[in-house]
Amino acid sequence: MIDEKLVQLLTPEGERISHPQYESSLSGDEILGFYRDMVIVRRLCNESTSLQRQGQLALWAPVQGQEGAQIGAGRALAPMDFTFPSYREHGVAWCRGVPPEDMLRIFRAVTTGGWDPQKYRHSVPTVVLGNQALHAVGYAMGVQRDGAEEAVMTFFGDGASSQGDVLESFVWAASFNAPVVFFCQNNQWGISTPSTLQSKVPLYRRAPGFGFPGIRVDGNDVLAVYEVTKRALDNARTGNGPTLIEAYTYRMGAHTTSDDPTRYRVDAEVEVWKHRDPIERVKALLAREYRVKGSTFDEVTAEADLMALKLRDDVLAMGPPDPISMFENVYADVHPLIEEGRREMIELGISGGAH
Repeated sequence: MIDEKLVQLLTPEGERISHPQYESSLSGDEILGFYRDMVIVRRLCNESTSLQRQGQLALWAPVQGQEGAQIGAGRALAPMDFTFPSYREHGVAWCRGVPPEDMLRIFRAVTTGGWDPQKYRHSVPTVVLGNQALHAVGYAMGVQRDGAEEAVMTFFGDGASSQGDVLESFVWAASFNAPVVFFCQNNQWGISTPSTLQSKVPLYRRAPGFGFPGIRVDGNDVLAVYEVTKRALDNARTGNGPTLIEAYTYRMGAHTTSDDPTRYRVDAEVEVWKHRDPIERVKALLAREYRVKGSTFDEVTAEADLMALKLRDDVLAMGPPDPISMFENVYADVHPLIEEGRREMIELGISGGAH
């Protein structure tokens, strides 16, 4: 059940509603930009699923249905803020400027990373559940000690919220009043485990027990997500400490391409959430309030299709990595055991892209 304290500025039908603490500060052009973001991210995600089904990716974690949460949060970030994602934050990576092909390198199994985190202020994905929350708090404590006016944000799901790493990160963040925002995308399924089995109360209510505020927002309402996240980031930057945001959303597809959601959830549930689609509600708002024409929506769709075709070409062009590259970027400084392994592989002639 949706909690009565859920922050919402836009109904599933695309109609504005008022909230006593939040109101939308976005212009029509900015909202159209968010619509474009969501359409492109969904199209790229669907293309990635097709690539995996065709054997071109080892795995893929779909994001369909969660675009509103990710674009709203991603666009609320300031350029110098730093983000720590899980393996599903493709929309946030898009907002941070990570090229789509770089997002897929790790799923193509040609790299252990994919991009320079400092260049985009966006860390490479963490596959170990919840581990990125500890990374984020540690980084935020460093920001605090440097006296920088930056905020840190980390993303995880409802399933990861049950991990010890996440709860430990809450303790550290509260103890040191760290400038960090915890962004939990509650898509209601930790693989096949429903969130209602993991917690008897809404997840945002956990935050006060650790000593900082929690807030629940309609994760399919990109306007509300943006405003809630922007305020939380502003609070972090000005010394007001951490915030937990629970974005109440829904994973429309599988957990990953190795998952079959039909085995643990009913079609009727999925149909209900189709009517809460984050893209369609913004499209309805743009058409009704800003008189955006159908041709404009068609142009966005065409742009997304072209980007998907380019992504496919880029992925197919990715060749196997040089095995010797596995020894790079393991430690910041030279490590004798790593160097020993590198020398042994070179002596065996395993280099230059050979397997």
